[in-house]
Amino acid sequence: MASTLWDEYQVSPVEVALPGGKVGLTLRAYRPASELTPTDIADREDDDAIFAGRTGRPMGVADEEELPEFQWTKEALDEVAAGPAEDEVAERAVEADEDAEAEDDEDEAVVSDEEVPMFLSHKGRLLLFLSAKGLADFVRSGAPHDLKQLEGWSKLAKSVKATDVVAGEDDAYELDLVVENLRGGPDAWDAELVLRAGEFARDVSYALRLKPVMVALSPGSPLDDLDDALRASEEGGMGAFFAKRKLKKIGAEQASIGWRSVIGKISGAVDWRD
Repeated sequence: MASTLWDEYQVSPVEVALPGGKVGLTLRAYRPASELTPTDIADREDDDAIFAGRTGRPMGVADEEELPEFQWTKEALDEVAAGPAEDEVAERAVEADEDAEAEDDEDEAVVSDEEVPMFLSHKGRLLLFLSAKGLADFVRSGAPHDLKQLEGWSKLAKSVKATDVVAGEDDAYELDLVVENLRGGPDAWDAELVLRAGEFARDVSYALRLKPVMVALSPGSPLDDLDDALRASEEGGMGAFFAKRKLKKIGAEQASIGWRSVIGKISGAVDWRD
């Protein structure tokens, strides 16, 4: 009955183990971005503000190397476009700006059709329950949360029982073990553990709009490179050989510190219930 219920409404129970010995249950759904309203983070402390001013300089004052390169403003481009464009450089700038706007519109259209994660959350915080009964009672209570916007949610909420709240193997994550595992060095690294933690961290950082976590795991970042190397090492063949060599070059200290920060940010955005 449980799996049938979740399959019908395309929502899944999720189990997350976090440092401190706490294991929590929540819910996750994937929907096209155009169908979802992002969680409201107005009442949550601004992550960017936390790190502002830590460079030793007054806020708002940058080194010369950090000053942005000259860019055409919209007003300047409009003025050039309206007049006789005799300046070839200006003409190219106008054309480039128009092309960029067209590309942005296309990108936005594509993104709006992509499926994105949404969790049982409220005001930028992930709701985690220590018991299945606590989660089921909350869902039936009608209390505010972000999943209420899903089509058919009211029917699902009325049907959920504690016995239904069981996370499948693919929806269970052990974030509490990641840092300790990475400290052991490349030979001890558990690829499945780290990769699955990355899956959850990317989902929850997107859903909760946790910018520091999104940046830490973004394409090309050290932690993303770690994921790529771990994934390649598991696939076998010559790719695995080179991936293992790459893993040995990734410092255990750097990897563990990076993940400790990610897990700390996620833990700080959790609202424990029951």
